[in-house]
Amino acid sequence: MSTHTAHDASKYYVPHSSPWPIYGSVGLFALMVGAVSFMNEWASAWAFLPGALLIFSMFFFWFRTVIGENQAGVYNLDVDRSFRMGMIWFIMSEVLFFAVFFGALFYARNLSVPWLSGDGVKIFNKLLLWRDYDAAWPTNGPGVIGGHANGTFETIPAFGLPAWNTAILLTSGVTITIAHHALRAGNRAVLKVFLAATFLLGFLFVFLQAKEYIHAYHELGLKLSTGIYGSTFFMLTGFPGLHVPIGAFMLTVIWLRCMNGHFTPQRNFAFEAVAWYWHFVDVVWLILFVFVYWI
Repeated sequence: MSTHTAHDASKYYVPHSSPWPIYGSVGLFALMVGAVSFMNEWASAWAFLPGALLIFSMFFFWFRTVIGENQAGVYNLDVDRSFRMGMIWFIMSEVLFFAVFFGALFYARNLSVPWLSGDGVKIFNKLLLWRDYDAAWPTNGPGVIGGHANGTFETIPAFGLPAWNTAILLTSGVTITIAHHALRAGNRAVLKVFLAATFLLGFLFVFLQAKEYIHAYHELGLKLSTGIYGSTFFMLTGFPGLHVPIGAFMLTVIWLRCMNGHFTPQRNFAFEAVAWYWHFVDVVWLILFVFVYWI
């Protein structure tokens, strides 16, 4: 950190020689190698561990650096505004990221499956490709890919564990909103209680989703390799499921900062950024529940 500008509020603070971006990139690469190894059955779930440890340590040390800079007073209002703009653009990139997966679901369900069953140019589909295939959703494809030994699989009922998880996540959106209003009102006791409730609900969501995945894999024959339905189901539910533990971890850090007296009603960007992220995940999961589990 550059010491000669650390307390000069008129200057825009720019960190120098930070190792955390490249460290995080190495961690993400290791995590992706682990994911590829696991999905191709080259290794067990332990393949995720090196990348996960690198990412966790990157979060810990980078958060420590940023919190130290913030408490030292090096961030002026211009820096705060740039942080907010960066977070807005990040969330917009996430919107487009999930739009691609929902688009893939729509294309497969409403265009590809009917086309393979004979809609459209029928001479190339019904007559020459898959004569006995009837359009139905969910499907693991006309070639009967994945699932149990006989090619069948079962879906997870919407109004069971997914509905409970949706209720838990939406409730966490209410608790973080109460915590946010408490922070702006200067009521730190309410802030601490409802912020703690938020990240605890987040970790409960992760636990229940893990149970759902184990049940799907071992008892329902529903896997990532179970044709187009299996791949879209696990990609669409898995990425929000990955966002929730990341968000819950960040909320835990924010809660610890609140316990140490950080943030004021006027200066609380870190809290608001995580709250925006959490509300975004809530909205994505609600849309996902309707179009993946229910309809």
